[in-house]
Amino acid sequence: MCLRLLTLAPRTRAQLAEALRRKDVPEAAAEAVLSRFSDVGLIDDEAFAQAWVTSRHAGRGLARRALANELRKRGVEEETVREALDQLDPDQELETARRLVERKLPGTRNLEPAARVRRLAGMLARKGYSGGVAYRVVREALESEGQSTEDLPEAFDE
Repeated sequence: MCLRLLTLAPRTRAQLAEALRRKDVPEAAAEAVLSRFSDVGLIDDEAFAQAWVTSRHAGRGLARRALANELRKRGVEEETVREALDQLDPDQELETARRLVERKLPGTRNLEPAARVRRLAGMLARKGYSGGVAYRVVREALESEGQSTEDLPEAFDE
């Protein structure tokens, strides 16, 4: 059963343990299988977490907060989550936020400035970016378009 699940997609030890529990596999047998899989390298939560962070940040533009939540939901231990997130450079994360806003910006041109800010900052917030980062990136993007940001508040209320 574990091999079948692993051929479909990478899984964490916790995900495999849960699958075995759902199928009523005895606890001792499940632990023996999971330990053996870990020993031979078929289960590696550290590698899973690092690959997850790299893939989801590059592909979906997710920030640290969202990535951490996803890894925790998959049963990855907190220390492993922190180690995987440490590979993300804050400058890289900020640049990803800028690219996301640049991609979405043209679709908001017919909206009022406040509505544009809400829509763009909301998109970044859903991807795990802090309100401060989101607001800063959105202001920069609007200013680069030549749009006045004088009427906008200086800070974004989180």
